[in-house]
Amino acid sequence: MSKSKLFETPGQVRRAPESFLPADFVADVSANGMNEERRGFLRKSFLGALGAGLATGMGAKAMAQAGPDDPAIIEKQIWQTTLGQPVAVKPYGEPSIYEKYLQRRQSPGLTAVDAASVSFAPLQGFFGIITPNGLHFERHHQGWYDIDPNKHRLMINGMVKKELVFTMDDLMRLPSTSKFHFIECGANTGMEWGNVAVPTVQYTHGMLSCCEFTGVPLSLLLEMAGADLKKGKYVLAEGNDGSGMTRTIPMEIALDDVMVAWAMNGEMLRPENGYPLRLVVPGVQGVSWVKWLRRIEVGDKPYGTKDEAVHYIDLMPDGTHRQYTTVQEVKSVITTPSGGQQLLTTGFYNISGLAWSGRGKIQRVDVSVDGGRNWSQARLESPIMDKCLTRFNIDWVWDGKPAILQSRAVDSTGHIQPMINALREVRGTRSIYHNNAIQSWKVDTNGEVSNVQVG
Repeated sequence: MSKSKLFETPGQVRRAPESFLPADFVADVSANGMNEERRGFLRKSFLGALGAGLATGMGAKAMAQAGPDDPAIIEKQIWQTTLGQPVAVKPYGEPSIYEKYLQRRQSPGLTAVDAASVSFAPLQGFFGIITPNGLHFERHHQGWYDIDPNKHRLMINGMVKKELVFTMDDLMRLPSTSKFHFIECGANTGMEWGNVAVPTVQYTHGMLSCCEFTGVPLSLLLEMAGADLKKGKYVLAEGNDGSGMTRTIPMEIALDDVMVAWAMNGEMLRPENGYPLRLVVPGVQGVSWVKWLRRIEVGDKPYGTKDEAVHYIDLMPDGTHRQYTTVQEVKSVITTPSGGQQLLTTGFYNISGLAWSGRGKIQRVDVSVDGGRNWSQARLESPIMDKCLTRFNIDWVWDGKPAILQSRAVDSTGHIQPMINALREVRGTRSIYHNNAIQSWKVDTNGEVSNVQVG
């Protein structure tokens, strides 16, 4: 079928409901955790929000319909006949009021206390691969501060010839580099290990972002300090927050592409993402990207800090723990259509999603619409970069029958994203971290898209 013929009957997607949980329920779960009763209430609230959306104008009849007699094209609109707002009325700028629903949000299942919590990026509303700075996901272990850059320092010590202390001005005078990379929390998709837990892609995969980072290579700072690269096999990165976040990084990774960064997408880091300085460790889970970075120590053995020996570890089926997991394995997810959205008509749809790997570039993404029985190769959109998100698209004509949508990524090292049951055979069902399984979205005959687990 020709492209023009294919697009003659474009489908319509109704977006997923937002903020469908009452504040007292979120507070209850934050204080007491999730149980089956509260999980049932979550599902009920989500289904209620879907119904309310249809009743209040989110349905097919409320969506814009274009045609020769459309008043939007044949009649003068107010913005064509009156003066607009002056320049710089909003000196820093902000999104349109018509996009205000797009926000990062907290999930009640993971929030313990306000200061040690996480917010999820709304992947379902993004285009391309870049995450806007205001929507970059957050993970705090003891809250965030807006630190005065004039009072912030970075120290290099340990197995070095000369201990160094840098001001922000010192660092920003050094030769800088800018690179695009994804960052993913090790707990992303963690709630899905045992069963379907949350309804939308924002909550299943939203601890994921991708930005252009600017800073100075860590290798340059280590060279300036005269680091002992024969005996020094590791570095310890230490944050300036109240949790004392510290992580060990093997020297071969530290010397490869690790960056001490102060900028994100062309502006200084946002405070909740580590302003004024954070470590960028491409391909490695987000907890190693230490925010509010204050010290780098060179040592000859792993430091075994609490956030690598006790937390961010994997509970295996035999009851042992796997420690020191670093690389984020190959992974992908379909963001449209995805959970909570609804296909309002039959016809053409563009299935779109994101793929990434901590081991290199994305080489291929296959998409299935029948639960994994048949696969078709998706288009990879440029740019395709190392340890960076890659956008994929594929054409699909929905005929109104039930469907199971899945994506399966392959990276440049040959690693293939696993099915959920294959991953469970090795890792069990009681882990929290490092779930890179294939995500399944069920499309019902009425077009509703829901989170399911297949294969």
